[in-house]
Amino acid sequence: MRAPRLRRRKAGPRLRRGIYLLPSLFTVANIFFGFLSVISATRGQMERAAILILVANVADILDGRIARLTGSTSGFGEIYDSIADVVSFGLAPALLAYQWGLWRVPRAGIAVAFLFLVAGSIRLARFSSTPHDTHTFVGLPIPAGSSAIALLVLLRPAPIQHPAFIPVVAGFVFCVALLMVSNLPYASFKDINLRRQWPATTLFIIALAFSLITLTPHVLSVLLAIYILSAPLKVLAKMVRGRSAGSPPPHTQGSSDDSVDA
Repeated sequence: MRAPRLRRRKAGPRLRRGIYLLPSLFTVANIFFGFLSVISATRGQMERAAILILVANVADILDGRIARLTGSTSGFGEIYDSIADVVSFGLAPALLAYQWGLWRVPRAGIAVAFLFLVAGSIRLARFSSTPHDTHTFVGLPIPAGSSAIALLVLLRPAPIQHPAFIPVVAGFVFCVALLMVSNLPYASFKDINLRRQWPATTLFIIALAFSLITLTPHVLSVLLAIYILSAPLKVLAKMVRGRSAGSPPPHTQGSSDDSVDA
């Protein structure tokens, strides 16, 4: 009877080590898909490179969700995840943007693509080095920025040939880079209690995989555009409401003039 007890005691630490290792495996998968995306972009396989960035996004989402679900979050995991994101969501989309739409203007194209990489790395460093809550992100998250470039490529995978479209691509990449280093508040969706809502988490994972398989790039682009524009529109709406609240009602000045004349 003693042997089974010893086995049970040894199984506990092994199980805990496996649970702590599981999120890191998804982080490794994130790096792997980003690395494959870089190789695909250098080979001229733009559609494949864009899809691999989206797949890396799925791995990045799952490693964080699983870490919170299993209670295995750690400082090492956050730093390792940021390093993986530099590869998959910084280098891979920057190279994809250059190979797809900026290659006809080498110097300017390299500058714009490198700006995206630098902005993404700054966004990750700021996130890792400053306190942050579970409700909002400061600046556009780099996975969303990389997905924006990937979906733009998927709308028309063939490399850009006409010079008139090059400024459009450069402007798009530049704006996404600025949003990543901005102070705009973006929803994080991290305040969901995954332990209490594990059925919803399971459905979320299934729906996420199903949507990436079945939804067209056009639908995904619209959904991502809504998220990207949500923060600027929210700030603009607050500014408009603040100005309208600070100004006196139109009839106040008229009524005071009437009282003076009286």
